[in-house]
Amino acid sequence: MCGNNMSVPLLDEAATVSGTEEETAAVIFLHGLGDNGKGWADVLTSIRLPHVKFICPHAPAIPVTLNMGALMPAWFDLKGLSPDSAEDEAGIKKAAENIKAIIEHEARNGIPPHRIILGGFSQGGALSLYTALTCQHQLAGVVALSCWLPLHRTFPAASSGTRNIPILQCHGKCDPMVPIEFGCLTSELIKTVVNPQLVTFKGFPGLSHSSCPQEMEVIKEFIEKYLPRI
Repeated sequence: MCGNNMSVPLLDEAATVSGTEEETAAVIFLHGLGDNGKGWADVLTSIRLPHVKFICPHAPAIPVTLNMGALMPAWFDLKGLSPDSAEDEAGIKKAAENIKAIIEHEARNGIPPHRIILGGFSQGGALSLYTALTCQHQLAGVVALSCWLPLHRTFPAASSGTRNIPILQCHGKCDPMVPIEFGCLTSELIKTVVNPQLVTFKGFPGLSHSSCPQEMEVIKEFIEKYLPRI
């Protein structure tokens, strides 16, 4: 079943940006709450590299406590956006396993984990961090945008023990939804889990809870560095 996406539900409808030559690396990018993968696939097209495949899956629609229980695309339930909010532990762990299934699928089809970067925005960035830090495989890196580390109280014990994973965090300095202070606290915690010299945190003046061309250029440089053409 190696070449069959049916074994990985999130890949069935995922938005993808194919490489223009043989694909030897991949970026799996997770959207934020209420969004879908297509918008980010369009954005990532602007920084595409010929040998890199971008995979942008869509989260399932579930009730979200933060939004009065409304059904919307979400990787897991969100009960609040402060560091001391209750968390959907079961949902977070299930979502992480679903992303790990994509990593395994890519490995079976010729792109090994050390040639895969995991990334995401907001809730998607949070899930990318948690998944990478609990994954048994050594990934090429993580791009975590405007986010936090879920189940942060369980770290560093919850870590898979992989210390040498490069992590790029980007955050708008005027983010009203996930304040940059949360991003800074996350960065300091991550440095206790992985090699701190591999953790980069960049704040962007005037940027709210979104992305910008300057941020995308930083992301492109990170991908070029850790997923070079081979």
